Amino acid sequence: MTLDRMWATWRSAYVSGTSAPDRSAMPNGCVFCALLDDGASPESGIVYAGRHVACILNAYPYGSGHLLILPKRHEPNLLALTAAESTELWDVAKMAVSALETTYRPQGMNLGANLGEAAGAGIPAHLHLHVLPRWGGDTNFMTSIGGSRVLSESLESTWDRVTAAWPIPL
Repeated sequence: MTLDRMWATWRSAYVSGTSAPDRSAMPNGCVFCALLDDGASPESGIVYAGRHVACILNAYPYGSGHLLILPKRHEPNLLALTAAESTELWDVAKMAVSALETTYRPQGMNLGANLGEAAGAGIPAHLHLHVLPRWGGDTNFMTSIGGSRVLSESLESTWDRVTAAWPIPL
């Protein structure tokens, strides 16, 4: 069996950090910590804010409905979460899956975390889970060959849809 390789050299600047936004003025140098101060709104992208955990829109989504779940405390390590943070993280993950299933009716769902820069974490200093609705054929030639993603709605529309379906009202 042979392995075909597709080159995405444009990602080199991203993974090396040269194209990352200037985070020096942000709390802990972290875009997530800066967002958490803003409260839930379409502008902040925060869909839900609990006691220890928040759910936000991914500003660079793989597809419509792509959410991130993160502890409010700046923490990179999953094993360092308190029992309360860990419990709430998974409770919010279930709420996110429920909201996405209700509003998007996907055929499947990706739920995962990239722990550390080598694992692909774009923001490795602040732990976060990805929740992403999926459909058969949603990775097509535009992504594979064209190196582009086609999103069917704006982030503001995604925020409206997800918050309307969120199991606990804001």
